[in-house]
Amino acid sequence: MGSECQYEIRQSAYVKLVLHALKHKASSVNGILIGRLLNDNLVEISDAVPLSHTLVPLLPTLEISLLQVEEYFKSEGLIVVGYYHANERYDDSELGNVPKKIGDQIFRYFPQAAILLLDNKKLEALQKRNDRNPVVQLHTRDASKSWRQIGSDSSSQLTLKEPSANVVLLDYISTEKWQDIVDFDDHLDDISKDWLNADLFK
Repeated sequence: MGSECQYEIRQSAYVKLVLHALKHKASSVNGILIGRLLNDNLVEISDAVPLSHTLVPLLPTLEISLLQVEEYFKSEGLIVVGYYHANERYDDSELGNVPKKIGDQIFRYFPQAAILLLDNKKLEALQKRNDRNPVVQLHTRDASKSWRQIGSDSSSQLTLKEPSANVVLLDYISTEKWQDIVDFDDHLDDISKDWLNADLFK
């Protein structure tokens, strides 16, 4: 169902998920994508909520965080539209079973759900020469209920809402802004830490 869908990701969501992965380079990281269906085949990803940097998110923790995330964004008319993931190994660009299972959960409520997988090779290339393509792979569920990557270059179906998003991302990388990102794991360790990262871009 997702294969004909177009996905547009806002700069803040995009930058947040990449910074989250950069903060925990030796771990797999994951988070929730928040947004809305603008029409039958256009999904806007407007925010990203960093969840975890542990090997596998524990189901109770995941469920608690999902409920809190949904509750918070409901008032803004936003819903959970997908999931993002970065693998533990730098050279691993395969979508594993854990992200697929979490994606399946989201798909039950939102059939246009997407999984974005950080592609370190694209990120490395971006740091050498700036371009406008996202440094993530787009995965959607097909009619056979399997998660498939949409083309090796999914930029046609996944676009950055703000064309300057990669310029901003590179600026944040150079200033080590990733040190400021807070995920749900951090929040559970210290509830004074803001999992919404409201001050990240100030």
